[in-house]
Amino acid sequence: MNPRHNTLVALALAAACGLAQAAGGDVGQAAKQPTNWIAIGMFSVFVLATLYITKWAAGRTKSAADFYTAGGGITGFQNGLAIAGDYMSAASFLGISAAVMATGYDGLIYAIGFLVGWPILTFLMAERLRNLGKFTFADVAGYRFQAGPIRAFAASGTLVVVAFYLIAQMVGAGQLIKLLFGLDYWVAVVIVGVLMMVYVLFGGMTATTWVQIIKAVLLLSGVSFMAVMVLAQFGFSPEALFAKSVEVRTQIAANTGKTPQEAASIGLSIMGPGGFVKDPISAISFGMALMFGTAGLPHILMRFFTVPDAKEARKSVGWATVWIGYFYLLIFIIGFGAITLVLTNPEFANTVTGVIHGGAGASNMAAVLVAKSVGGNVFYGFISAVAFATILAVVAGLTLSGASAVSHDIYATLIKHGKADSASELRVSRITTVALGVVAVVLGIAFEKQNIAFMVSLAFAVAASANFPVLFLSILWKDCTTRGAVVGGFLGLVSSVALTVLSPSVWETTLGHPAGSAPFPYASPALFSMTIGFIGIWLFSVLDKSRQAEKERALFAAQQVRSETGLGASAASAH
Repeated sequence: MNPRHNTLVALALAAACGLAQAAGGDVGQAAKQPTNWIAIGMFSVFVLATLYITKWAAGRTKSAADFYTAGGGITGFQNGLAIAGDYMSAASFLGISAAVMATGYDGLIYAIGFLVGWPILTFLMAERLRNLGKFTFADVAGYRFQAGPIRAFAASGTLVVVAFYLIAQMVGAGQLIKLLFGLDYWVAVVIVGVLMMVYVLFGGMTATTWVQIIKAVLLLSGVSFMAVMVLAQFGFSPEALFAKSVEVRTQIAANTGKTPQEAASIGLSIMGPGGFVKDPISAISFGMALMFGTAGLPHILMRFFTVPDAKEARKSVGWATVWIGYFYLLIFIIGFGAITLVLTNPEFANTVTGVIHGGAGASNMAAVLVAKSVGGNVFYGFISAVAFATILAVVAGLTLSGASAVSHDIYATLIKHGKADSASELRVSRITTVALGVVAVVLGIAFEKQNIAFMVSLAFAVAASANFPVLFLSILWKDCTTRGAVVGGFLGLVSSVALTVLSPSVWETTLGHPAGSAPFPYASPALFSMTIGFIGIWLFSVLDKSRQAEKERALFAAQQVRSETGLGASAASAH
């Protein structure tokens, strides 16, 4: 590394070390608990280890290909772990366990929705993506289309998804560190921003991949231990765990003045649907957003270009599905463990109050409180550090996909018409990384008091409504044209954002309008906006009789041969 690299890594180290110093100051007033020095120590070890990886990766990052895709040198097994690491975000680890604790059975809709997207990627997308693409999903969608319009759309869709996902992760990181370490919220957000920029600026995809792999191994190890310890309390009988959970929820309801019949009904409700998603249309729409959104998330799609060939891409998805499915099964156990261990512990009395009055978002600390219950302060410190690492790694992946959309899709292809040299493209990507980091920090601080749950669901809804239809039809439908893909894609993008703003979660909860006044009554827009996206692409493609459209239809056969066989892919993506 050159001196400039060493200087900035030193700055990042100083920022990380500032965590411990700041935590030693006004400790406990924000967190209302003593400083957990074990957690701070484990966090510092993780930061130092990953900064060393970044220094090592920086020495290997010589070109744009190295920066975006680690030179295509990641194996299928490694990439599967990294994809799992990318996907097991704060929403998965903290959010699903909290949702299960608050609503029981219905919290599982998140896990099932997230997981079901992977067979779509396995059987429809993974190999084709690797064979057609180079750096970003716009390379795939734009194989036979006009570069300008399709990349303008792809960059727009990517940046909107990344922005909402990024804000949610930054706010989650800020709240987690504020609660655990007693830091001011803005200090926590700035620390996350600085570390994220260092990882991406100097290490690129190589560093981000290895940070994801390490984090995935730590997280899978941690949740395995937690789930075993929870089940051990009940003789390894899930039935006994569920029975105790019903008993605890019944008792809590009785303590709030409910009649015995009402309390029993509330207790039993956690074993059936209806506690979280209230109506069938919202359930279908929400499920569609989670399921198809997975296949349109730019930071996940980017990972398929880090492997050498289509076989390794398919292997990546197979391993990712194994790890993610295993993880979600354990999170379900941990969520019910939180009911029996956290809600009955006087030390966590404020959590009980929050669950009763605040619903699924009331205690995003459920998983780490279970860790404290089953493993004491040492394991609590470990899980706290892993939770932070989870957020940090996902933020780095998101930033990288946003930077690549600007530098590769807009700068290299649109502005330079494909003639940009690797060094200048890399420079633009690093400038974009800094800009995205600053924006993420500013928005993370600005949205501190807002309900961030809708931002994550909006990211999935946008990906399902805009990116997925364009990607799906451009690969599999001969008559898809540039005009259809761009117009339909933008219709899906705009309608998904507009309907989410008009939904109760934003219109009433965030913007403060009266209850029942939301113009769009459902929890997720995906059922409607995804339909608009697909119909828009079909309609404007069918109506497109231009000479350019005929050329694009004629190119479908060549695209299909390459997407199915990989012939020409190696040469096209040679670095």
